[in-house]
Amino acid sequence: MSEPLQESLPPAARPITRAVLEIDEYASGLGWDQPARLFALVDTAALLKTEPGLARQLGLEPGGTGNEFTPIEQDEVPKGTPLDKFLGTIAWPDAVAGCALVVERLILPPTAEAKLPEGASEQELGAWVAKHPERQEVRMTVAVLRDGTRETALRLRQKDSAREVLTGPALVPGLAEALLTTFA
Repeated sequence: MSEPLQESLPPAARPITRAVLEIDEYASGLGWDQPARLFALVDTAALLKTEPGLARQLGLEPGGTGNEFTPIEQDEVPKGTPLDKFLGTIAWPDAVAGCALVVERLILPPTAEAKLPEGASEQELGAWVAKHPERQEVRMTVAVLRDGTRETALRLRQKDSAREVLTGPALVPGLAEALLTTFA
């Protein structure tokens, strides 16, 4: 991810927030209806020092962006594999400081929970949510660091603008916990 992308991002206080916003902006450029994407977060200074060739390929230069973490997209998440099972197969080398996952989902307002069909299978619930008139499409970018630090960026399809991205460390706690298990 190159420096021009950085200029379009809103300022962020924490390095993990800057990384999650950079990944969100990258995913936004790919459009909607994309598969899940997994990223390793590596220390930019260490990458410049130990892997200068890779750093050049990624458009990084000494003293360049000032980002503490560089997101590196991993191989495609296998289609049809539940995320929890997929994440259970991942082990990161020590050089990886954290990881991030981008997924798109349908969400409903809390008021819709009372109307959930009882006894429905996961597939039936998915179909019910997909047809619900109050459903919203959301892209979630969740990042975690080995030390447990976490950050999330949420972007609604209906408000698809960098200025409308909501960030916070506890927006999707279950997915953050699942990502943390990849460092166990």
